[in-house]
Amino acid sequence: MNYGLIGEKLGHSFSAEIHALLGDYGYELKEIPKGDLEKFIKTADFKGINVTIPYKQAVIPYLDHLDAGAKAIGAVNTVVNKNGKLYGYNTDFYGMHCLLKRVGAEPRGKKTLILGTGGTSKTALAVVKAMGGTEVYRVSRTPSEDTVSYEEAEALHGDAAIIINTTPVGMYPKVDACPIDINAFPVLTAVADAVYNPLRSRLVQAARAKGIPAEGGLFMLVAQAVRASEYFLGTLYAPQTVNTVYQMMRRKKENIVLIGMPSSGKSTVGDILAARFGRACVDTDRVIEANEGVSIPQIFAEKGESAFREKEAATVAEVSLSGGVVIATGGGVVLREDNLRALRQNGRLYFLDRPLEKLIPTEGRPLARDAQAIEARYKERYGIYTQAADVIIENNGSAIEAAERIIKEFYAE
Repeated sequence: MNYGLIGEKLGHSFSAEIHALLGDYGYELKEIPKGDLEKFIKTADFKGINVTIPYKQAVIPYLDHLDAGAKAIGAVNTVVNKNGKLYGYNTDFYGMHCLLKRVGAEPRGKKTLILGTGGTSKTALAVVKAMGGTEVYRVSRTPSEDTVSYEEAEALHGDAAIIINTTPVGMYPKVDACPIDINAFPVLTAVADAVYNPLRSRLVQAARAKGIPAEGGLFMLVAQAVRASEYFLGTLYAPQTVNTVYQMMRRKKENIVLIGMPSSGKSTVGDILAARFGRACVDTDRVIEANEGVSIPQIFAEKGESAFREKEAATVAEVSLSGGVVIATGGGVVLREDNLRALRQNGRLYFLDRPLEKLIPTEGRPLARDAQAIEARYKERYGIYTQAADVIIENNGSAIEAAERIIKEFYAE
């Protein structure tokens, strides 16, 4: 291989896609069992590699030269083969620094908690100290001389201003997990999570719900990849490259989620967007009907609304795990916070705001069969839609016009 990423499990890595945006230099993903690491590194049949879990520390003994930064941190995530000699670097430092700056974290004079004790936590510690942070605690499930337990973190360090998660808690496929309860930290000013799949972990969502600036790990992943590519190719990219590539990856991975009243045009607009973007359109109502083999009005009639909502929640949870699709939701999907949390993890929520007088009742919508029912649903839900949405899209004209407004917003920097 020329260039690539090594690790034990790489099934959901974004690295190859990021490097493809930087250049056509043949970047591959290579899973290596623990017993094969030594042979792979000593053979050195590569020009440059990135290194991820669990090998960021394990590769160090096989390297000929260690960059001062990597040596100080004790972890390597980039190795360059220079005429048969292996040079190790830590580009995660640059990535973490970029992430903390993006989220507005200013460690100087503030208490910082770093969740986890692996290689990324050591990098985070080095970055925080380089940014002037002096009161920093690493948090571990098995506390030691240089760490505190999660219980101690909540009991003794509730005045922490910054939380950095470097654990895999909340990462796909266990997206419902959250490493810590941020309600125990009332003066938080920033949260950074190294988890990038999903784009917005449960931790990030919990922070944002409280108005705390928070960001997932995609920006860090892109930044470290840019720096690694510079080492690979012996070049320097323009300063705006990190943000440019990040925006390209964000658009590629982020779902476009349509919410709104029955008959507001979600399915039609969704199909238009899917055609324009070359994406799949997943209509949750259609998925439910296909899975059940009956129409939604039949489900309501035979099993009741509660049973339908359970099926809807399960469907939403499943389709939300995907990235890069258009999701058209049912009108009542916003009634459950769990649905919104699932949709937000990889999605940007657009409320199709269609005037009440243009909402047409149909027999296919059990709770909006006539004008009176639609008006009742409109009054009940309008505030929920506006509060849940990331963006409100005026939809008083054609479906094409609404789709164009979404496209324009989605591609805005």
